[in-house]
Amino acid sequence: MACLLEAPLRISVLSEVTATSRHYVDRLFDPDPQKVLQGVIDMKNAVIGNNKQKANLIVLGAVPRLLYLLQQSSSSLELRTECAVVLGSLAMGTENNIKSLVDCHIIPALLQGLLCPDLIFIEACLRCLRTVFISPVTPVQLLYTDPTVIPHLMSLLSRSQRTQEYITQIFSHCCKTPEHQTVLFNHGAIQNIAPLLISPSYKVRMQALKCFSVLAYENTQVSMTLVNVLVDGELLSQVFVRMMQRDQPIEMQLTAAKCLTYMCRAGTIRTDDSCVVLKTLPCLVRMCSKEHLLEERVEGAETLAYLMEPDVELQRIASTTDHLVAMLADYFKYPSSVSAITDIKRLDHDLKHAHELRQAAFKLYASLGSNDEDIRKKITETENMMDRIVSGLSESSIKVRLAAVRCLHSLSRSVQQLRTSFHDHAVWKPLMKLLQNAPDEVLVMASSTLCNLLLEFSPSKEPILESGVIELLCTLTQSDSPALRVNGIWALMNMAFQADQKVKVEIVRCLGTEQLFRLLSDPDGNVLMKTLGLLRNLLSTRPHIDQIMSSHGKQILQAVTLILEAEHSVEVKEQTLCILANIADGNTAKEILMTNDDMLQKIKYYMGHSNVKLQLAATFCISNLIWNEEDVQAVVSSDCSPKGQHSSGSQERQDKLREMGFVDILHKLTQASDPNLCDRAKTAMQQYLA
Repeated sequence: MACLLEAPLRISVLSEVTATSRHYVDRLFDPDPQKVLQGVIDMKNAVIGNNKQKANLIVLGAVPRLLYLLQQSSSSLELRTECAVVLGSLAMGTENNIKSLVDCHIIPALLQGLLCPDLIFIEACLRCLRTVFISPVTPVQLLYTDPTVIPHLMSLLSRSQRTQEYITQIFSHCCKTPEHQTVLFNHGAIQNIAPLLISPSYKVRMQALKCFSVLAYENTQVSMTLVNVLVDGELLSQVFVRMMQRDQPIEMQLTAAKCLTYMCRAGTIRTDDSCVVLKTLPCLVRMCSKEHLLEERVEGAETLAYLMEPDVELQRIASTTDHLVAMLADYFKYPSSVSAITDIKRLDHDLKHAHELRQAAFKLYASLGSNDEDIRKKITETENMMDRIVSGLSESSIKVRLAAVRCLHSLSRSVQQLRTSFHDHAVWKPLMKLLQNAPDEVLVMASSTLCNLLLEFSPSKEPILESGVIELLCTLTQSDSPALRVNGIWALMNMAFQADQKVKVEIVRCLGTEQLFRLLSDPDGNVLMKTLGLLRNLLSTRPHIDQIMSSHGKQILQAVTLILEAEHSVEVKEQTLCILANIADGNTAKEILMTNDDMLQKIKYYMGHSNVKLQLAATFCISNLIWNEEDVQAVVSSDCSPKGQHSSGSQERQDKLREMGFVDILHKLTQASDPNLCDRAKTAMQQYLA
């Protein structure tokens, strides 16, 4: 029988709750203003800490009525204030509550309310706005829709500590893009917020500090202004240093360290400044220790990685501070089975977010090992490190996979690691798997790592080749992403270096001549340079040069002509002339060049160019055309020393080149001020005189 009663009982309880909620909403429509006020106050007391009641009231249409009462000039100030308080309480419920409030246009209504002169009402509106804006579901752009809002908020900063706390918190949560930074900066955010850093209220100081961290992030203009700001006669950077002292709350230490980190990365504070080396860096290393909360350790590690990313000296200092490399190994063991966490909610939270620790550790290891060989060695020798990276490459979290491959890429810059750890752990296998199906940002980093694994001294090169990687790389060269095209062609270039003929033939077959020549006209300069590098590697060793030129010579020379005639950098033209020098080194290939008078005139032009690099490369071409070992037969002269005797082929080439004026140019170049160019010209002239 109990079972039969259960369902009706549930329905009756639900209808009772709904009926109670309906009663609160009905009272908002009472013609007596005093009863309406009392109804709002009773509603306020009913919703505190009661998410079910909040949801019911929203469903029953309380929000539009509360907003109507809030905006009516005929409503008493007390009623309007209580409406703002109730709306703020409703906003503290679930994300669905926030969505409903935003859909009812709560933000414009509250912003309009800020024009009222009454401070208590302003504070109630700001408190509610703060709660709405700190929710991840609120579109922050709503703060910037009306251009009068930001300057008005700036003007309200001086009204009270509460307005200071709420407004700075709104700014720090709504500053998400460079455009937002510019709007806030242009409306005097720095001048208005700087004095709040010495407010007697901790909450105000903290929110002001957070504002500066989001304003300065990757923003040179803001950072250059901050470095000269004085707060009560003290430089802002020194205020931040004080805020990093150990006796300050962790949140404050960490945020102040972020401000100085961003200023340093913007170039407004030197990396060897004592406030960076002796204060910011040690503070961030401290945050990585296991006594801190998970989110503090994550933020500390990620900020430290960002601080030292471009600076090898900071990387060296960090690697020897507080056993950081070993300390980071703990990030992979958290929470452990013997974790000291007794708070079940905290443990549950940390279990759900433990992957963020692994991500942060990989990021920091990547930054630490990006330049110094000894640090890389220290990282790879940390317990189970390579196994952890391999595991990280296949984690479910895309952010962990990206951080793990970043770490691998950083370590792959080491010749020693490529020959040892990378080979021992066969890291190329999970890397190849990652390349099969991943978002572009992961593909860019993974393909970049693969480029290093395909260098000629890497033991992984052979097994990668056997795994059918050529097709995958050729596909990357067709990507819309310039970074992926660069990496695809770069990897093929490394693969072609000193490769067997069958590998080169497979690259040309798989890539296709159409795609190869499309890449030679790519708008991205890096793609063009790497494609020229690939072509240069394909056209090396005489049999390979002759074979490729016999099948693709016409198209190759067409592409070379286009590059030499177009507006390109010296580096691009130098690489192109080096390809011609390689072609000139072939046996049959050089004849293709000799019959192309237009190309010979171009070589002649570059021999007289104002840039020495281009002169040198062009002179190499002629040197190879004049004389080739296969054209020389050693004969013994009367003094018993071997002499070179020209074959008819080289004699014909020399005669033609002499007629075209190349000998005169070579003669001039023997007087060149550049020693390399002078030597090359002399060597070529000796071949004429031999």
